[in-house]
Amino acid sequence: MSELGAIIVDPADIPNAGMYDQSEMDVLLYEFKADLDAYLGALGPASKAHSLADVIAFNESNKMLEMPFFGQELMLEAQKKGPLTDAAYRAAVVRNVTLSRKEGIDAVMDRLHLDALVAPSGSPAWTIDLVNGDHFLGSSTTPAAVAGYPSITVPAGYAVGLPVGISFIGRRWSEAQLIKYAYAFEQATKHRRAPTFAGTANVGVD
Repeated sequence: MSELGAIIVDPADIPNAGMYDQSEMDVLLYEFKADLDAYLGALGPASKAHSLADVIAFNESNKMLEMPFFGQELMLEAQKKGPLTDAAYRAAVVRNVTLSRKEGIDAVMDRLHLDALVAPSGSPAWTIDLVNGDHFLGSSTTPAAVAGYPSITVPAGYAVGLPVGISFIGRRWSEAQLIKYAYAFEQATKHRRAPTFAGTANVGVD
């Protein structure tokens, strides 16, 4: 990126990253229930499910087929949540927006006079199995997701044969600039390879 003319400021850590994990999950559960209920409720009489509760009941009635390895814990937690008018939901949204925007991404970009934030998107791609499931290891894009700010991810290379991404994150309405940065990086590096759909990861361990 320096060779392409970028001025790199490092470190440029986002304040409060990781401080809204629980409130982020609360918002997700509230909105998952509300949005799924709205979608299923509009499907009409031909649908067998009209709410999250109906989906949970169907899964429970067919658990040997639908849940032979894992349960539906997140859906059960979401079902316990009330409407989006709940004070707890509104408080969580305010907390998340404050910590991730004004006191997070905006704060570090203002302080260091940045045009964008750049970071590895997360760990190398992970395997999914019947012991650990989808064992996601975290992501640098969480602050942007919580803030509702734009983020674009492109290939950055490989670690032990597993793809790694790099993310360009900006303030609200900065999509056009981020696309320019990401496109320039892609064209200069040509890191993308067509997926091979390998049966498992080859990490060099016998």
